[in-house]
Amino acid sequence: MSLDSFAAIVLAGGRGSRLGGADKASIEVDGRTLLAHALEAVVDAAEVVVVGTQVPTDRPVTFVREDPAYGGPVAGLLTGRDALFGSFATVAVLAVDMPRVTTTTIRRLRDAAEGRDGAALTDPGGHRQLALVLRTAGLDAARPPLEEQHGASLHSLLAPLDLAAVPAHDREHRDVDSWTDLRDLADPGPE
Repeated sequence: MSLDSFAAIVLAGGRGSRLGGADKASIEVDGRTLLAHALEAVVDAAEVVVVGTQVPTDRPVTFVREDPAYGGPVAGLLTGRDALFGSFATVAVLAVDMPRVTTTTIRRLRDAAEGRDGAALTDPGGHRQLALVLRTAGLDAARPPLEEQHGASLHSLLAPLDLAAVPAHDREHRDVDSWTDLRDLADPGPE
């Protein structure tokens, strides 16, 4: 797998229901929006697709929405995959609500993906997080029919793929699903 050039898909189209319907992409952490953090993490990508509501950004990206809306991470990921203009051997996938993922995280994932179908960031319990690097051919082969994508499980989609587990450093695995998560993310105390 050539890791020289890759694309990135940022998943930013959720409902934010545990946040009272707030748009996660626009929530600020450390003085910047979650979307700005995500775009910085994938700055090395040759092309970036954001699956979510279009907002101004500091770099050129393609915005798309899954149809039907709020189809979940599989529908968002595959919508993002279909929106890529270029042809890439690998694609980085990142949930917009993981502000501690950095370019270094993405590089570690890319390195670990070498010779495999991809790599996934894991939390201290070994659970996969929505920070991945996937071989595009493997993703395409695992793709379910269109009528099965809405609400599909990401775990099921990725099950046939050989993914390296990349343990998170510090708080890389932390996401913002609730206001408590946001408060805890800002707290520099021990994990």
